Amino acid sequence: IGVIMSFEKAFEHLKKYQLEDRVIVFPVLTSTVKEAANALGSKEGEIAKSLAFLVNDKAVLVIAAGDQKIDNAKFKMEFNVKAKMIAFNEVGNIIGHDAGGVCPFGVNEGVSVYLDESLKKYEIVYPACGSHNSAVKLTIEDIMKASEYIKWVNVCKDI
Repeated sequence: IGVIMSFEKAFEHLKKYQLEDRVIVFPVLTSTVKEAANALGSKEGEIAKSLAFLVNDKAVLVIAAGDQKIDNAKFKMEFNVKAKMIAFNEVGNIIGHDAGGVCPFGVNEGVSVYLDESLKKYEIVYPACGSHNSAVKLTIEDIMKASEYIKWVNVCKDI
């Protein structure tokens, strides 16, 4: 997936919700939670990371606070399968954004988005916007609208 195309897909998706003015493009890489938090001067927990899984051969994105990791037992209870992350080099084809720029906006058809309860600790969260150097400043209400999520889940634990 071309990075520019991926960014544009996410940007166009955010336009539908009048959120395009919240997009931030950085002169540095923001592919990891740590890099994004440093660029923003925010807490790592405020970075809304997108975790990509295959659940019964279907793509699932779990959007979680950056200071969390998947709790395998909780994941299995929620999805009835073991957590199986999509391989790094396959993320772009399956989700529609390459690893490091994955976000719940402008994803491929058939990708299901879930929001993890860990996000609710924050008033403002910063998911990526389809590239390795972008983010979008959103309230929890904004991410609920723009992510077109299926439901809230509780599948994480503190790192």
